[in-house]
Amino acid sequence: MADLVVELYGTRVGTLTGTWRTFDFVATRSAVEEFGIDSTILSVAIPLAAVRTRAHKARRQSFFRELLPEGQMLTLLAQQAGLTEQDVIGLLGTYGRDVAGALQIWDPDAPGEPKQPDLVPLTIAEVADMLTNVQRNPLGNRPTSGKTSLAGVQDKIVLVRSSDGWSRPIDGYPSTHILKPESRDFPTMIYDEEYGSRFAHAAGLSGFHTWIEDFDATPAIVIERYDRSLDAPQGRIHQEDFNQVLGVSGNAKYQRHGGRVSLVRIAGVLSSVGDQGSLERLLRMTVVAVALGNLDLHAKNISLLHPPDGSMTLAPAYDLVPQAHQPNDQEMALAVDQEYRHRAITRSHLVAEGAAWGLSDAERVVDDALASVLDTVTAEVPHPRAHPSLRDDITRFTSNLVAGRAVGDPQLNASA
Repeated sequence: MADLVVELYGTRVGTLTGTWRTFDFVATRSAVEEFGIDSTILSVAIPLAAVRTRAHKARRQSFFRELLPEGQMLTLLAQQAGLTEQDVIGLLGTYGRDVAGALQIWDPDAPGEPKQPDLVPLTIAEVADMLTNVQRNPLGNRPTSGKTSLAGVQDKIVLVRSSDGWSRPIDGYPSTHILKPESRDFPTMIYDEEYGSRFAHAAGLSGFHTWIEDFDATPAIVIERYDRSLDAPQGRIHQEDFNQVLGVSGNAKYQRHGGRVSLVRIAGVLSSVGDQGSLERLLRMTVVAVALGNLDLHAKNISLLHPPDGSMTLAPAYDLVPQAHQPNDQEMALAVDQEYRHRAITRSHLVAEGAAWGLSDAERVVDDALASVLDTVTAEVPHPRAHPSLRDDITRFTSNLVAGRAVGDPQLNASA
């Protein structure tokens, strides 16, 4: 395998050279000239530099490693490609044509490169079969022509939706939608996630579409990709999650696992570019997560957008899944004002967290977000297959917060 080509917005920005143990990213001089020296358009953790340096190599490796999925999806992708799960270079050389953001990564020595992206139309029955048999074609990838990687642990496929219906992307065509089937272990999860997406939309935290669709009686949640746009170069908008931003990998996305990620550190990145609007959205995102019982607001579920003009802004909220009713440790992935226990968090914790970021009007942001949640839970009815206590739980959590009590205070019932 040759050094892998790394393209961003259709421009070759560098190469990945070395084995999976030793690999590193080396920027091209032309990319530095086009985007500017020390440009962070690729990643906050990887400023573009014309001179190769050994410093921060682990951060560069982490950035590219985090483009791959976790858990069973990683295992299945590796098996399909005949590689080990640790072989980041081999896996990106195989599946790097369609990853999160505006990157394309490929092996110039591979047969048929450079690829000509294309679509294979699918019937509804074929989509249903892909959802039912995710393990057979992980992420929807077929051997040889499947070139997609996407972070996360849940079973999913990625497809393209157009006026002609659904299609399978091949050889690096930009996928437009993520589809997740029902989980055998957590049968309400996709319906709970769809309900959570309505709160993000109402709070001004997202603008992409999310819905439940049946494919020949096979239900799935369908999520429009916010990092895809017909108006963007190559149809892609670049992004990175905060594991990549902060230079960490895997379970370090949880604050308790190493302590290298936190809301304060994420806010610090946004503050460094003077993005007050993103800081306020991050606080609203945190408030909505606590009010919904979305415990899994970890560093990979918060991302930065990198538009072609080189600016940075907080990405739309995604994966807002109410899950306090699920069997888990009932802790927030990222502590709120040093409090991990969801049931113990109060409005004061939320305000103090925002104030610690330098937000002078944290109280207003918190109260506006709580009001949005109460309005939404009153107006919106969950899907019939969502968890039966979902609406009551969210009403109780939010009412407690508004009253200045802890989320889990049993003294305030849903009618208070």
